[in-house]
Amino acid sequence: MYPIDLSGKTGIVFGIANHRSIAWAIAQILHEAGAELAVAYQNERVRGTVEKLVADWGGETQTIECDVSDDANVERAIQQVGDTFGKIDIVVHSIAFADRDDLGGAYMKTSREGFRMALDVSAYSLLPIARSASNYMTEGGSILAMTFQAAERVFPGYNVMGTAKAALENAVKQLASDLGEQDVRVNAISAGPLDTLSSRVISKYRDMKRVHAERSPMNRNITTDEVAKTALFLCSDLSSGVTGEVVHVDTGYNIMGI
Repeated sequence: MYPIDLSGKTGIVFGIANHRSIAWAIAQILHEAGAELAVAYQNERVRGTVEKLVADWGGETQTIECDVSDDANVERAIQQVGDTFGKIDIVVHSIAFADRDDLGGAYMKTSREGFRMALDVSAYSLLPIARSASNYMTEGGSILAMTFQAAERVFPGYNVMGTAKAALENAVKQLASDLGEQDVRVNAISAGPLDTLSSRVISKYRDMKRVHAERSPMNRNITTDEVAKTALFLCSDLSSGVTGEVVHVDTGYNIMGI
């Protein structure tokens, strides 16, 4: 049990695919801190996996199918959560997708449809989620997104996802401005390379991870637990004055010139 108490807080976590998902690590730590959570999964393909993960939480944890590329689907999912809990305090957006063919080779070969899809799912989806969830954030709240340093620098092989993350980070700042008067904070965590289902399809992921460990001040890679603990802080009242920020959890890699 961490010394942050989220008892009485409610939330919804988007992006759990399996036990390696960053979203799952975050969901676990928020649950351990006392938050009452719903978890959204993409489709029937991952439903069984997600339901097994939350099975030992006890009670009747809501598991909700949500295709974030469909605004009506997002609105229905969040309405279901909001109506059940009566309010929403926390939203975690840990969603990213790009066609495998666009995660390798020359960036300029990215197709128009591939570009559109990557930005739609990975960046635009934060807008309808924030729009719908903020209606239930009657006591303020925290919206948290997951990003990567490819939003700022070139990581060969990450390609169009870097563009999507740049758009996501700008969306975080714009939404922070929109929702500030409602006492809703919007932030992002820029995590170092982690072994997830998504990272496997990045053509030069192993190189990214190796170089990160070699050049970061702490000479190692990060863990999902370290990301989750930062998420816990940003979702708690301890970060009540923090909004529109991109917090790096990367053992300091982002500060290095070479």
